[in-house]
Amino acid sequence: MIELTKKPKGATVIEGFPGLGVVSTITTSYLIENLETEQIGKFHFEEKEVAPIISIHNCKLIDPVSIHYSKKYNLVIIHSITSPLYIEWKAANFVLALCEELKAKELVSVEGIASPPTDKKKESSSYYFTTNKEMEKKVLNIGLSCLGEGSIIGVTAALLEKANLPMTAFFADTFSNLPDSRAAAKLIEVLDKYLGLKIDYDPLLKQAETFEKAIKDIYKKAAETQEVKEKKDLSYFA
Repeated sequence: MIELTKKPKGATVIEGFPGLGVVSTITTSYLIENLETEQIGKFHFEEKEVAPIISIHNCKLIDPVSIHYSKKYNLVIIHSITSPLYIEWKAANFVLALCEELKAKELVSVEGIASPPTDKKKESSSYYFTTNKEMEKKVLNIGLSCLGEGSIIGVTAALLEKANLPMTAFFADTFSNLPDSRAAAKLIEVLDKYLGLKIDYDPLLKQAETFEKAIKDIYKKAAETQEVKEKKDLSYFA
């Protein structure tokens, strides 16, 4: 179920469901904190679909899937701390329903992709894939290379298959399953150039350890919550 307090029309929608390196979540979190945004909605999954998770940041509740809006850039940001494992198609349908309701002009996905274990690069590289020729011209103008080979999984894959509006996905190399703020910084750099956000991505590199620790804590607590829930479920049969 989608709840909206505002419905800005013709916006660009950026979605960030957790994936490899939690790069999407870190990227959307940084956008929300560094652009002038307001929360305009949230999305509820059904009970038993995902573990119940509520995060607290700066003494405020962070919804599992929240929707934020930047009036300055007419930008809608979907920020998720909930992994839609096994319900990726439903999450994709939610994103597309939101795009339809807002009459969005473009959908943008941000993702981390696995870099080969033998790759010794210290800096993450970025790539794109788009379903729209006009968007491709725009991407090529900022010097990105197309993701020529590779497998895409999760919500982004479902969206690329089902999207009925122009969609562009940006990817950044990540070198582990741990939260990767450096890969997120690369995506912020790409979004800055692509959307003209005038956002400084250098602080994300400097704050990498802080971001990584915060995200690790969220997922550690989520895992602990799930473990407690499973123990309670088992106790019913004891």
